[in-house]
Amino acid sequence: MADSAFKHCLVAADRPPGPLLVSVTLPSAATVADAINQARVDSEGAATGIWGVLCDRSTVPRDGDRVEVYRPLTADPRKRRREQVVRAARRR
Repeated sequence: MADSAFKHCLVAADRPPGPLLVSVTLPSAATVADAINQARVDSEGAATGIWGVLCDRSTVPRDGDRVEVYRPLTADPRKRRREQVVRAARRR
């Protein structure tokens, strides 16, 4: 039988060396920020979410939730696509 005083979460972060997945055990009242800190993920200024839905760091995840740390985009995807179209047109 599971101890209801604790919950298990998975912290996922995409970092330059590769994806990072860390399983953490937290007190039942722990927040997203607590999960990230326990996983020792550098997340200063990064957006966070649970199962792909953005949330504040003060949100309390449930047992079994996947806490995600999102990296900022390095380029605007629309601008990159426009540049690709221009380069492709020049090659013709």
